[in-house]
Amino acid sequence: MREVIITREPVGLYKILKFEGMVSSGGEAKSVIAEGMVLVNGEKETRKRKKIVSGDIIEFNNETIQIRLK
Repeated sequence: MREVIITREPVGLYKILKFEGMVSSGGEAKSVIAEGMVLVNGEKETRKRKKIVSGDIIEFNNETIQIRLK
């Protein structure tokens, strides 16, 4: 599991996927979220703008990241 440091919270889920390079664009991020391909804290998440905070764990495409606030 990789740790991702954010400087403010909350952050939209699609932005995390995009800025961490898990997808190639914001549009792709929104698409994979809407299709139910992303897990947040072990549960399928379909809200593109789901607010992510410190301690959340995001899983997508065999990659897991944990969010930490700086």
